[in-house]
Amino acid sequence: MSAIETAGLTRPEAAGSAPNGPRHRAGGGSAPRTHRLPPSARRETTFTSRATVTALLGLSACYFLFPLWWLLVSATKPFGEQFSGSGLWFDGFDLFGNIARLGAQDGGIFWRWMLNSLLYCGTGALLGTAFSALAGYALATFDFPGRGAVFGLVLAAVLVPKVLFTLPLYLMFSGAGLIDNPLAVLLPSAVSPFGVYLARVFAAQSIPEEVLEAGRLDGAGELRIFRSLGVRMMLPALVTIFLFQFVEIWNNYLLPAMVLGDDRLQPVTVGLVGWNASHVAVPPPLVVIGSLVSIVPLLIAFLALQRFWRAGMTAGAVK
Repeated sequence: MSAIETAGLTRPEAAGSAPNGPRHRAGGGSAPRTHRLPPSARRETTFTSRATVTALLGLSACYFLFPLWWLLVSATKPFGEQFSGSGLWFDGFDLFGNIARLGAQDGGIFWRWMLNSLLYCGTGALLGTAFSALAGYALATFDFPGRGAVFGLVLAAVLVPKVLFTLPLYLMFSGAGLIDNPLAVLLPSAVSPFGVYLARVFAAQSIPEEVLEAGRLDGAGELRIFRSLGVRMMLPALVTIFLFQFVEIWNNYLLPAMVLGDDRLQPVTVGLVGWNASHVAVPPPLVVIGSLVSIVPLLIAFLALQRFWRAGMTAGAVK
């Protein structure tokens, strides 16, 4: 055999494996063929999927935004016409006059309710965020006996609805003499099992062990390391915990309604429900206008902190 022929055997064509022919495995048999869709079919499938997802998202957005739209339209109508005409489009505009009537009702107690809600939500959310950060940081960075059991209890507490604790808390506060006391609302607000869980997950992901060791080698104490390094690295999660706590306390109705009998101590949610129950003493349009004003702080909080909130919501999604 010539050198040219011998060299030719080293090519795939001479070895019986032509580029367009069937390829053979080492153990015999041909590899399975993959059937690919043509580009036009792939484009059509992609367009159909995107259109379906977009339609579902649009329906969901309409479902959730429809009550807010009706509330906005009704609150801007002239006073007394909130439940007349079309509730889906504007028919006159007297929002500022309606807000003035809202503030004049019962000596301006509505603004006292708003101030109470801001006090309860702001203080409770700050305390809940601080305690959640401390607990989550400790569970993520310290190795101590029973750490897994403690974290398991936290997860179990997340699954228990808080409404189940309302009656035991009422009995406890009644025995402690805290009925008609703001502490009856603030103390339960300082505990957030979900906040501890989120802080623990985010701290385990975002705080490298090398950074903590470097701080200890520099002579910094654990509290200073947490304050100077841990809090800054956990900031997106802490903002998310704060927002969740703020909204949860703001929407809480049952516990404040049971422990706060004094009208001047009640939050805005309890006050508006009381107005709605007294149709004779309070005109029903004031409840609609007050409901619109009561959601403004929530919108401001979300718009101001949405950048941190979106970052914190993805905590733990990517390891």
